[in-house]
Amino acid sequence: MRAGEAMGACKAPFSHLLSSPNPNTKTVKTPFLNPETTSRRLLLFSFPLSTLPTLILPSSSPCSSSYALGSSKLVQPSFMGALAASFDPVSQAERDASTLITRRVSEAVELLERGKELQAQGDFPKALQFFTLVVENYKDFAFSDYARVGRALALYEVGDREEAIAEMEDVSISLKGYPEIHAALAAALYVDKHAPLLAENQFAIATLLDPHFTDLSYVIETKHWPPSLVSSLRHFITLS
Repeated sequence: MRAGEAMGACKAPFSHLLSSPNPNTKTVKTPFLNPETTSRRLLLFSFPLSTLPTLILPSSSPCSSSYALGSSKLVQPSFMGALAASFDPVSQAERDASTLITRRVSEAVELLERGKELQAQGDFPKALQFFTLVVENYKDFAFSDYARVGRALALYEVGDREEAIAEMEDVSISLKGYPEIHAALAAALYVDKHAPLLAENQFAIATLLDPHFTDLSYVIETKHWPPSLVSSLRHFITLS
């Protein structure tokens, strides 16, 4: 059947329905042609045929294949693909903020790692500078508290023990349960503050969480404590 004949066959049933003032409900089964809603029926068929759902045409109809082909062209796959590709749930401002945070985290971690390297090498004055940079410039990050631990140990070694102990006491609250800070505070409280009871309480917390802090070689070789703090811990452990 040629295209013109097919279109003629498609138009015939609908023109018959439109010309009939009162279709017979026995012959018209489609729910869109209710005799009691003539105005709605006429409104429906006032739209172009290509906008109607394909389900109103039976599969055996000669119009079904040609109509389905025409209706499928209403939404081109290329258009839908372009629409999906252009959708971005993240705004440019959010992307810029994420990039900034990522860069700052990377910088802070690099400074912290450099401070730890210098601490391990025994260069505590230089390590103090890097730990201080993290504490002052990146204190909005939670891991900056670990830089404060390194800073407190370095301060103790360079001779500023009052500030070192104040830092230790503050960090022992923000990092409560972190065994190293409790062990360091115990040693400093015992030697510098002459507070054996407070020192015992702090050391009990430290060794309950990590028994290694009873071993001086552990704090020297693994934790890289400064010599002055190792000496204070030795005095506390031996009660001398």
